[in-house]
Amino acid sequence: MTNNETTTETEAATTPVSSTDIPAVNAPSTPASSKISRDNRSTAGEVRVDAPRMRCSEINVYYGEKHAIKNLSLDVGNAEILSMIGPSGCGKSTFLRCLNRMNDTIEICRVTGSIVLDGKEINDHTIDVVPLRANVGMVFQKPNPFPKSIRENVTFGPKIHGLASHKDDLEAIVEDSLRKAGLWNEVKDRLDQPGTGLSGGQQQRLCIARTIAVKPEIILMDEPCSALDPISTAAIEELMLELKENFSICIVTHSMQQAQRVSDRTAYFHMGDLIEVGDTQQVFTDPLHQLTEDYITGRFG
Repeated sequence: MTNNETTTETEAATTPVSSTDIPAVNAPSTPASSKISRDNRSTAGEVRVDAPRMRCSEINVYYGEKHAIKNLSLDVGNAEILSMIGPSGCGKSTFLRCLNRMNDTIEICRVTGSIVLDGKEINDHTIDVVPLRANVGMVFQKPNPFPKSIRENVTFGPKIHGLASHKDDLEAIVEDSLRKAGLWNEVKDRLDQPGTGLSGGQQQRLCIARTIAVKPEIILMDEPCSALDPISTAAIEELMLELKENFSICIVTHSMQQAQRVSDRTAYFHMGDLIEVGDTQQVFTDPLHQLTEDYITGRFG
């Protein structure tokens, strides 16, 4: 278990929104007078999609007495990238960890509400979280390859989940996963070297390869580019766009420019509330809620 997996929301998102990260936003076509007021905390936009891969309903999360997520409902669509934006401590990473029950690792955390994946309630006490976390994989802020070879990093999951045991099958998984992660050509001649010897961007792509090796339905990414340089960030973003053909991707990001570049839908969080969700272009150019406009135009954050 890594330290990232037990980080609370306020620790998980420490990068402030800087002036250089505020995208150029067109003048909103909806007059300010017709936007939902700052005092109205109900969600603007449509939280439901047709034939969702995952459906979340009335999710509440508590850290002891602190109410971190408040009655949140949201669908994760098929073959889409859903970005979650908002100021530090607003609940983005906390909600992301609800989707594969990573919050179970935090002793003082309590989650209520319904999350349905493939017709099954994942919050049911009878659900085994090990296969759940294979089916809903997580990529963390900082690359965390195992202290093993590149090959063993990729084969570890398939072995423990019983997906393959024969050497030829495992080798096929290694090549397929590394190709999908855009890393194969860079490492194919050194698969037995330590994964920790790769560059930061390569390590993050190795972690993505490790995640997709167990054939998940959904990939969760908690600020996957926050520790990477611009070139490595561009490579990860290009990879996300390729992966969405086969997976649903949920990404927490402090970069609104990144959300605009890669996501199909964007959800804006503020102080534990889901304030607005909708098509990414609409959210950034014509937000329905005044709080959303305040954030994307840099009035706070």
